[in-house]
Parts: sequence; structure tokens; C-alpha cells
Amino acid sequence: MMSKKYLVTAFLVVALNLMCGTFAFAWDDTGHKVSAFIAWRQMSPEARAKAVKLLLAAPEDSHLSVYYPAGSRSAAAKELELFMIASTWADIVRDRDFKVRFEKYNQGPWHYADIFWRQANGKAEMLVNRSEGLAITKLYDFEKNLKDETLSDAEKAVNLAWFLHVAGDVHNPLHNASRITEVEPKGDSGGNLFLLSPAAATENRVNLHSYWDSILRRNVPRENDACDSDYIASMANKIMKKHQPVEMKERLKLGDYKEWNAEGFRFLNETVYDETLKRGALPAKKYQNRAVAVGEEQIALAGYRMAETLNRIFGKP
Repeated sequence: MMSKKYLVTAFLVVALNLMCGTFAFAWDDTGHKVSAFIAWRQMSPEARAKAVKLLLAAPEDSHLSVYYPAGSRSAAAKELELFMIASTWADIVRDRDFKVRFEKYNQGPWHYADIFWRQANGKAEMLVNRSEGLAITKLYDFEKNLKDETLSDAEKAVNLAWFLHVAGDVHNPLHNASRITEVEPKGDSGGNLFLLSPAAATENRVNLHSYWDSILRRNVPRENDACDSDYIASMANKIMKKHQPVEMKERLKLGDYKEWNAEGFRFLNETVYDETLKRGALPAKKYQNRAVAVGEEQIALAGYRMAETLNRIFGKP
């Protein structure tokens, strides 16, 4: 009789191949994979090799190594795919159906670092000494752990997957702040309480947070259920052409995760919560165009920052 672990692993491999390297977990899996693709393109061969070695050594109950698919595709393609999926793993482990994995690895507060703020006289006013979420604290921990020679490769694999995800998350402005209003006196949880769907809607409800999380996919939907090797690569290459590494070199601020957190704040007042935004209605096309522009730039910056951080830890910068 096949063991339960074997069946789970086999199911995941089959599902991965059937979906041609994509996952339905919802920056959104598209945003995270694009930033990971950009990072991979900028990483040295030494850093890539070390990252793959760690991910393949991940604890069995994390299921991370399962995402290196069997088959006849090239090692280079499979390694890139593993790296991209690893950037979404922190969302994958939210699935409660995998009870052991969920209880051991899911960490909700690690995904965000909310600064509380309010709009006053058309300006953003930060509320001092009010914050929520551990994303920034954990980014410092992940980097420290990846450098720690006393930790096992299995432990480092989990830290690497978390680093790829959280470093991407904090480049979404709504993972950095919670707005105080009369409607949400305790904060809007990074836009999660700001509904863009009518209050009476019961299905497919959209809030401001989910709108921004999925902004790339909203702007460029998958056609004919395209594989990541086509969909993600095409989108990432276009973004890299718009925002080239040399243009962002002076903005990397490597290791200064508090500054990464503060950067997202500058988009809130005039872009995320601009005067055209209304409750109960999806934003107009002009708003979406601005959101796409900010999202693409932030995802590119996240990718370049992740790449150079890992180059310095694992290989040649």
C-alpha cells in the first residue's frame, strides 16, 4: 500500500505538470513569480546553484522540493520554475487541507508590516508608534539565517522561500500600511476592508488589497491558459526593459528593510487612495493605468533587490 506521504507528493507532482508550472494560489502568484523571474535573471551562476541546492534540501513536510518537476525538460527550465514557485510557497502553505504543513509553516503576520496613517487636509499623516505585522523584522532574520553557517540546508531552504515571498510583499504599498478612517477606526487592514464590490455582492468580491495584489494579472490576463514559461517570462522581460537594472542601482538600499517599508508609504495618498477611488466600485481605467505603472516598477525593484542580496550571500555580486 502506498504511504500517505507518497500519495501527497505524487498528487502535487501530477498537479504541477498538468497546470504547466502554474498554481492557482493567489503580491498574487503572478506578481511574485515575475519578481522571482527578474531576480533569477540577475543572479550569478553561483547564487542560482546555491539557491536550488537549498530548495531541494527543504524539509519533506514543507513540500518545497516537490516543485522541482520530473520529466524531459531541461534542468535550467526546471530550476527557474522551482525558484519562481518557491516565491509563492508562503501563500501555498495557507492551505488548511494540509494540516501538518499549515500548522508548522503558515505565518500570517510575516506577510505585512503595516504603518498606521490617516488622510488629513489632502496629505498622509503617519501615526507614530502604531504598527502591525512582522515582515520587516523577519526580513532581517531571513538574511541573518541564510548567512549562518551553523544552520542546515533544510532550515535555510525555508528561510530562502520566505525571503523571496516577503521581500516581494513589502513592495506592494498595501502590505506596508493600514489607513484610519471613521469607517475603519482601527485601520483598514491594508485595504482589505475597503470594498470595491457593491456591499450586496456575495460572490467574487473585490477589495482594494486584492485589486492591487492582482494588478499585473488584471492588466495582462493569461490567454489560453498559458504556461508560466510563456506568460511570466514575457511579462517580466517587458518590465525589465522598462525598468533596467542600471537605472535602479542607486535605489537598492540592500539590507535596509525599514527603508523598503517606508518607501511604500509615498504611494498611498496620491496613488492608492486618490480622490477618484470610491467604495463599492472598481477603479476607472486611469486609476488602473497608474496602479499598473507603480506595480511594475515596484516588482522590478523587488527582483533586483532580491537578486543582489542573494548574490552577496551565495555568490558574486
